[in-house]
Parts: sequence; C-alpha cells; structure tokens
Amino acid sequence: MAKSKLQRASEQGYDPVPHDEAFVDRLLANPEVRAAYDALDEEYAALDALLVARKTAGLTQAQVAERMGTTVSAVSRLESSFSSEKHSPSFATLRKYAAACGKKLVISFA
Repeated sequence: MAKSKLQRASEQGYDPVPHDEAFVDRLLANPEVRAAYDALDEEYAALDALLVARKTAGLTQAQVAERMGTTVSAVSRLESSFSSEKHSPSFATLRKYAAACGKKLVISFA
C-alpha cells in the first residue's frame, strides 16, 4: 500500500500537523476534495525536493540564505511558494538554492 504524504514527510524528519487517518480518508472520499488534493501532487513533490536537499545538506534556512546571499525570509518564501499561486520562483533562484545545498538543479518531465 502506498504511503500517504503525511507518512512520507514524517519519515523524512518533518513534523507535519497530525491528522487522524480516518478523518483524512473521510475527506478524500469526497471527489471534489480528492481532485483538489491530487492536483497538488506536483507542488508537494517540488517542495519535498527542496526540503530534502536542505535536510540532506544538514543546513538551516539561515545557512542556505547566507550561501545564496539573501535573507532567511526569502528562503522561507521560496520554500512556501509551491503552496501559493502568488509567486513562482525563477530558475535562477532554484539554481542558487540547489547550489547552496550542494546540489544541481535538474528538471524532468514524466
């Protein structure tokens, strides 16, 4: 059985807001809620990639910000930008973030 996004986040050391699985199952039984939830898969995958890169590098947001030559609030906005349609980070910003974490930006289509 596939793991939920909450289970994967927890296993990666993040502390997601706990939800009773039965409650989540009831919500996702609604086709409209399920469609909206599934539509966020790409954004969650992108955010997960950022957070895993930073965690793997053992860096805080402050350390990433210093390496990028920016502020902690800018890194925080970047990490939260995938859950908001207000701002989409540029490739240049994503490259800087990746480099700050000792990674290389790779984009692929499945």
